[in-house]
Amino acid sequence: MELNIALLPGDGIGPEVVREAVNVLKVVCEKHGHTLITQEALVGGCAIHATGWALPEDTLKLAQKADAVLFGAVGTPEFDKDPNAKQRPENGILGLRKGLEVFANLRPVKVYDALIDSSPLRPEIVRGTDIMILRELTGGAYFGLPKEKKGEKPNRTGVDTTFYTEAEVRRLMRMGFELAKGRRNKVTQADKANVMASGRLWREIAHEVAAEYPDVQYEDMYADACSMHMLRAPRSFDVIATENLFGDILSDEASMLAGSMGMLPSASLGDGRNRHGFRRGLYEPIHGAAHDITGKGIANPLATILSMAMMLRWSFGLSAEADAIERAVDTLLADGYRSGDLKSADTPSDKVLGTRAMGEAVIERLTF
Repeated sequence: MELNIALLPGDGIGPEVVREAVNVLKVVCEKHGHTLITQEALVGGCAIHATGWALPEDTLKLAQKADAVLFGAVGTPEFDKDPNAKQRPENGILGLRKGLEVFANLRPVKVYDALIDSSPLRPEIVRGTDIMILRELTGGAYFGLPKEKKGEKPNRTGVDTTFYTEAEVRRLMRMGFELAKGRRNKVTQADKANVMASGRLWREIAHEVAAEYPDVQYEDMYADACSMHMLRAPRSFDVIATENLFGDILSDEASMLAGSMGMLPSASLGDGRNRHGFRRGLYEPIHGAAHDITGKGIANPLATILSMAMMLRWSFGLSAEADAIERAVDTLLADGYRSGDLKSADTPSDKVLGTRAMGEAVIERLTF
């Protein structure tokens, strides 16, 4: 198979972790006889500096023509200090999601036995956790209008509008139930129907979709209660389907179940198909640009490598290749190797690997 992939490394540690994922992918393609074609483009803060835009037109066109997109991270400290900037690095990822028409973000949260002590929660609570958080990506408060901050002291105001259509909610919930059918047959829908009209819409439509899947267990839960129960009894969840803002918060919280954001991949999918007939997707680790460690060679590339495994499975139908990568990561961790964000006081110094060494260790453990 010919794999045409757009590489958008972005800012901070993005280029470092994307490089290691591509190195792993090159080996996988060579072993299985696939042809890998990659093209790289700017996005985020580096794109603003070069072109004035977080998502240049050429970058979006490249992403739209590719079979899939591998994304690193965006964000630069200078923009954090200028909240009124017309262009912000985050506009790059938001624009990509809109431009690629990917409406569902899949964030698997798996607790590896080898990392059980990395979680701040007790082992007996997190052991065996395997959650898929399904986050709506193109609606809600991040995109609703009006959106503005205005006025002068002491009368400044700010507004963000949470807006959803029935079609947006229905397609996300249907994907949630389809995912659950291939997992453990349970969907939890998280909303704030007690205080938000949009939440009541989500709950009403979710019930209608649930009636189409009588073999899948369904439950409603307020988002704040879901946050609490995810820390109290994470194994009770299978698929959590929710709107954009709550999905962003819940998935970041869930990263602590696994011990580090450096372990969590993600896939953003829509209904669009690539030339192979599979879903065109945007794949990225959920961590940020991490400028405090940029260039030090210590960033954890595993979330990006695992995102690339999701790409093989969802955008190319290459499940065997994806399984091989996930097994290699599992074996690496079982062998006691750790990146800096995963090490504990008991981790021997010779078991702590930098970014490049971690990528090479995954390659060494690939079995086909």
